[in-house]
Order: sequence, then structure tokens, then C-alpha cells
Amino acid sequence: MYAHFRVARPVSDLARSDAMYQAGLGLVRVGHFDDHDGFDGVMLGLPGAGYHLEFTYCRTHPVAPAPTPEDLLVFYFPSRDAWESRCQAMLNAGFKRVSSLNPYWERDGRTFEDPDGNRVVIQCAEWINQHGRLG
Repeated sequence: MYAHFRVARPVSDLARSDAMYQAGLGLVRVGHFDDHDGFDGVMLGLPGAGYHLEFTYCRTHPVAPAPTPEDLLVFYFPSRDAWESRCQAMLNAGFKRVSSLNPYWERDGRTFEDPDGNRVVIQCAEWINQHGRLG
């Protein structure tokens, strides 16, 4: 079974999040909406990918982002050069490097945080599921 996957998060500054995640993760805008029942939003992803991120801002009742240190987006980069390049892009985009609460992510990865406290791990590894297949 295949299903497209969306991760939705409220943010305090939609334009800032849009720019940071595009620059830091190399994502592109795959959709957006303005004043949909009081909400503005942007969807970021990669064309043809099975996922995208949605960031929203409520004009009438802004929702304060409340992530925990274990609310993570994890991106796997098997090439060390690509991993190092992506880590630098995260810093250049304005993400702050932080220590991960879970030491597992410190072994082969780096954790970054946006101004709302949302965390992204850039992992230097190839993802292989429990059945030994990619994806």
C-alpha cells in the first residue's frame, strides 16, 4: 500500500519557516494557501516524493509551537560529502545546531533547531528498513 505522507506544524513566522526549510533542506514549495478559514500555509517537499511538510499560521488565533526535544524530522544522507554539505546548508539557512536528547542521533548525525524549537536531524547513514529494503 502506498500513501502520501504529510507532516503539519504550526509556526510563528510562515515566511521565515518557508525560507529556512527550502534553503536548509533543499525542499521546494509544492503548494500554499492564504486565508483558508483564517489559516495561511505552505507545503514543502520534493516533486514526486512520498511526503511533504506543511507549515501553518492561524491569523485569528495564532498557535504557539510547542515541540519537545524528541519531536524530530530525520533526513538520511548516505554520502558523507552530501551530509556535510546539508549540515552546512542548515547553518547557512539560520538553523541552530543543538545536542540531541537521544544520544543515538549524535553518533552519526547532527541535530538542528529552528526558531520555533522544531528539530531536524541530518543523519549520515543510509536508511534500510527492518526487512532490509530501502524506502
